[in-house]
Amino acid sequence: MGGVTAAAGRSTPTRPTSRHLPRLTGLVVLGGMLGTALRAQLEGAFAAPAGGWPWTTFVINVVGSFVLGALLEVLSRTGRDAGWRRAVRVGLGTGVLGGFTTYSSFIVETALLVRDGHAGTGVVYAVVSLVVGLLSATAGFVVGAAVTPATTATRADGDR
Repeated sequence: MGGVTAAAGRSTPTRPTSRHLPRLTGLVVLGGMLGTALRAQLEGAFAAPAGGWPWTTFVINVVGSFVLGALLEVLSRTGRDAGWRRAVRVGLGTGVLGGFTTYSSFIVETALLVRDGHAGTGVVYAVVSLVVGLLSATAGFVVGAAVTPATTATRADGDR
């Protein structure tokens, strides 16, 4: 059974046993399909004009960074990375948000801007995306901490 080890007052995940892997893998696959489908719909509905700022990918990545930061902070404050918490982290965090956010589109859009003669926009887009994404994730951690009191002891079962 997967558990946690204490390091500097925080719980860190340990590997799940092989009996948990098919279920966790399924959560990642299903969540990834959902997140990717949502992103594809948004990018199809709000495509960036040639040479223009790729707003849809930018907003998707910023929102996804914030939600992931908040999710991880809430989960880490409410108990061990086991049971339903691990399932939520893997299914929603890795699956849905991993499929929803898109580093590959970000890189392709940056490369296309540079290739098509909009190097300034491409460089600014790359730098702003990374900085705002990190700030957004940090804001998610802060909000997650503000709305969730930390547990005082690690729970033995991880499923409460």
